[in-house]
Amino acid sequence: MATLLLYTTVTAHMRDYAREYRTYHARPQQIRNRALRNAARRKLGLSKGDPREADHKVPLKRNPSRPNSRSNLRAVSRTTNRRKGCKPPSRRK
Repeated sequence: MATLLLYTTVTAHMRDYAREYRTYHARPQQIRNRALRNAARRKLGLSKGDPREADHKVPLKRNPSRPNSRSNLRAVSRTTNRRKGCKPPSRRK
């Protein structure tokens, strides 16, 4: 039995970082969120190069009043923090 192999050419998509910054990262809400994430790292004492990340137990957008309270922060590994992700409403506690 012969196997047919199809080769497709992948066109490299150049990412426009300057445009991305202007349209998303420079928004006031995103600047505030970035400042909150940096403050959370400082509050937990995580230095540059530390493999752990600051995890907000309740995400920033769901806890606008006190996002960086110590009870809402914990230091976890990158894998654990990225695995957390967004859960569907039926799976939230």
